[in-house]
Amino acid sequence: MNRLASPYRKILVTGATGFLGHHALSALKAGLEAEIVGVGRRDYDLMDPGQVRRMLADVRPDAVLHLAAKVGGIEANRTYPAEFYYENLVLAALTFHESWRAGVKKLVTLMGGCSYPSTAPSPIREEEMWNGLPQIESRYYSMSKKAVLIQSEAYRRQYGFSSVVLVPGNVYGEFDNFNQEYAHVIPALIRRFVEAGEKGAPSIACFGSGRPTRDFVYAADVAATLPWFLLNYDSSAPVNISSGNRISIRELAETVREVTGFQGRIEWDASKPDGQMDKIFAVDRLHALGLACPTALRDGLRRTTEWFLKARRNGTVRL
Repeated sequence: MNRLASPYRKILVTGATGFLGHHALSALKAGLEAEIVGVGRRDYDLMDPGQVRRMLADVRPDAVLHLAAKVGGIEANRTYPAEFYYENLVLAALTFHESWRAGVKKLVTLMGGCSYPSTAPSPIREEEMWNGLPQIESRYYSMSKKAVLIQSEAYRRQYGFSSVVLVPGNVYGEFDNFNQEYAHVIPALIRRFVEAGEKGAPSIACFGSGRPTRDFVYAADVAATLPWFLLNYDSSAPVNISSGNRISIRELAETVREVTGFQGRIEWDASKPDGQMDKIFAVDRLHALGLACPTALRDGLRRTTEWFLKARRNGTVRL
């Protein structure tokens, strides 16, 4: 793959040691002729304004891809709503403000698809963003991430600061968090099926009814769009980054069972929350830009499972 010429000499990636950060670093290094600098929480505490300023002074980037965030699944969001709200609000606000102050030419950041209203009809179009409140289970995280859209518009209007906010769907893939308290549905299922198979368990219990439908997107596909957005897109209007394909949680569980080789049966625990019943993302705007997320779910699940098994042996997965 030939790298594209870039107007940015140096691009800073925050959250580079995280899930999507690993994929983003690879995509940017492979796709752009620029120096890519990745930083993680061990390098700088982005909750501290002084350390955000020091990071920008040390790196002196022309562009920033801000991926640092506190993330987790439904149970974690239900247990720690204040932490999810406060930390994500501060992380984004400080990085955004200090990047503008430091003379950064462009900032690209991501927000969760869970920020859309719980009543938004599927497939969810970007225009639905402000038509209601997000699902209660992730509302506090969602609203903190949603604030960056307003910050993007405000800084563009007052200062002419170029920033882009992208909205990935339900992202999964290698380097994800497989800790059962913080994991999203796919890494949680993969780990549980693998471990149940190793123990020879006759069955496994899955949360909810299995009836909700979702739209999953492979992390490497999301990351592959980032060089294009850095080079070509300059608007505060958000863009959904997803596959646009619908699958029920029950079908997903069956597919994960096949991919992991688990031989037992699946039992559904209806006492656990389902979350929003139907959540699919419209990808018309993405496709109109000439972009897509093409990896088939089964292929992505297979790659993710293979990575999990290897990373677990090496002790490099978050459990």
